[in-house]
Amino acid sequence: MEHKDPYIGKMLDNRYEILERIGTGGMAIVYKAKCHRLNRLVAVKILKSDLAQDEDFRRRFNAESQAVAQLSHPNIVSVYDVSKGGDIEYIVMELIDGITLKQYMEKRGQLNWRESLHFITQIMRGLSHAHSRGIVHRDIKPQNVMVLRDGSVKVADFGIACLENAAQTLTQEALGSVHYISPEQARGDRTDARSDIYSAGVVLYEMLTGRLPFEGDSAVSVAIQHLSSVPLAPREVNPDIPEQLELICMKAMAPDLEKRYPSADAMIADLEAFRKNPGVNLDFELSDLRPEETDEPTQKLRSAVPPQLHRQGREPSYERGRRWEEDRYEDEQPSRLSGGKKIALIGGGAVVVVVVLFFLFRAIFASFVPAAPDTYTVPKLVGMTEEQANEQASVADGTFQVVVAGTEASDAAVGEIVRQDPEPDTEKKGELPITINVWVSAGEDVGTMPDLTTKPMTYDQAMTILQDLVAEYELNVQPYEETQKEYDDELAVDVIKSTTPAANEELHKGDTITFVLSRGPQTVPLIDFTNRERAWAEDQLKNVLGLEVEVHEEANDTVEAGLVIRQNPTATTQVPAGSTVELWVSTGPESGGNEDLQMEPLIIALPTDRETAEVQIVVDGVIKVNESVPCRDGNYVYELYGTGTVSVEVYVDGVMDVNNTREVTFGE
Repeated sequence: MEHKDPYIGKMLDNRYEILERIGTGGMAIVYKAKCHRLNRLVAVKILKSDLAQDEDFRRRFNAESQAVAQLSHPNIVSVYDVSKGGDIEYIVMELIDGITLKQYMEKRGQLNWRESLHFITQIMRGLSHAHSRGIVHRDIKPQNVMVLRDGSVKVADFGIACLENAAQTLTQEALGSVHYISPEQARGDRTDARSDIYSAGVVLYEMLTGRLPFEGDSAVSVAIQHLSSVPLAPREVNPDIPEQLELICMKAMAPDLEKRYPSADAMIADLEAFRKNPGVNLDFELSDLRPEETDEPTQKLRSAVPPQLHRQGREPSYERGRRWEEDRYEDEQPSRLSGGKKIALIGGGAVVVVVVLFFLFRAIFASFVPAAPDTYTVPKLVGMTEEQANEQASVADGTFQVVVAGTEASDAAVGEIVRQDPEPDTEKKGELPITINVWVSAGEDVGTMPDLTTKPMTYDQAMTILQDLVAEYELNVQPYEETQKEYDDELAVDVIKSTTPAANEELHKGDTITFVLSRGPQTVPLIDFTNRERAWAEDQLKNVLGLEVEVHEEANDTVEAGLVIRQNPTATTQVPAGSTVELWVSTGPESGGNEDLQMEPLIIALPTDRETAEVQIVVDGVIKVNESVPCRDGNYVYELYGTGTVSVEVYVDGVMDVNNTREVTFGE
């Protein structure tokens, strides 16, 4: 008879209804559940009952989970809640519909380098976020990375991995993890964010080559290889791998901490540089990453394989296509061996037993040593260089360890610490040394002024291009109403002629951007020269308007000799400066009968409340006068020549002058 799961159907905190089991492992069981408060499906990870009885473990489980719940990043599986119902300790997480990266690789086989780059960049971004919050995963492996349907990835099991390392027992299996552990983890030394970088490097190696860097029949043999061997370079396995990506992979896997990437951000910077330019020249080579040679022919290897590595495990099993990061393991089965092999096995087994006994003794002894309750005050490192920070007493004596987590643009000098986590003067306790993540100044963040003059561009178009720079560098931009404008024979009106700063010059925070806009070609408005004396018209055109004059003479029976008959271009036309205006000037009647013409004066009263007025005189529908005249003389007198009767209309500032608008008969 099948044993019924006691949690299925149970309601936790009157909120989470357990629906079905979807994964199980050494520490916890994972269930699919429904959150009735938010009406959504979630994953609930319930701590196994034997561990839940340990008060110290429960305390650390809660503390670690609370810390991980503060993480919020698209490449990290979200933790929604940490709680307990009675004796049940559990965390509520995002329910992922996807498969593990391990399953993806098994399904696809060897990944191409572009896909590998896509996945490792997302993994590192998730790690960068966690490391910036002081959380180290310590169990990065493909089984703990979820691949979603859209190709994005999420790193799972933050915090739980920390606890698994902290709660190692000889009954735990680790072959699934030992392929990815860093040398310092294999030695049992203190680990930090750089251990995650090593494990991520192994994951990248496996994606690129389709194989693991170290293989062995047991966890012990694999761990020893991490300590003492150098893997084949990825390009020796697959020559199609780009050389620069190989360098990034091998630097992440450098056994020497000082030669490894110091932070996830540093590795992301190289990955991004490679993505943008696969031929980028990185500042290191494979030879720079090799362990330093020693003069001793043989070195004694420290026996320090963690106790969880004593037996070979197998890959985890999962249910319903949703992989959660809990691993199952089983014992190795003995095999029949020949006498000589049995002796070798006994000898090798003796070594393993010694290693296991050593860690068993250490684990038992440590269980009787109470945790140190001492608290330590975090020193202030902001304003110092990394070297100065390492010289501080509490850092030099091993209480704290300074880790450069990244760089930030700042007005501070390059290399000066501008931010730290934990904050200065906070109280910290725990295993020494306590890590202080610091961010150093990369110098002032300087932008570049774009070229806004290579093609015709208006002020509004330029503002669209500048809007991101304005926000990023808090720039001041000259308003359109205050822009300087200059004539330009080639540029249309309102097109940008020049900017300050000029194209490609540096932009600093708070700078002001000014513009010079085009007025277009310089033009001159023409007035009406008809019925005006030739000499006056020529003087106005040449000396006042700066134009050239071309005069044509012709006989005219109605226009007095010496007066302008017509002009080209016509009045009110805008003409380019220096252009030519044609005038046709009357020579009098063709018969020479100018004596037949008679004159009738028009006396037009001008306004007294302004300096100038616009006067227009129309004779028989033909505009004879259309100009601005000074009002200081009081009247404007126009001599009208002709014969017979003509119709005259007079306008002052657009208003008809009724005294002069009439029928005029010459000779009366």
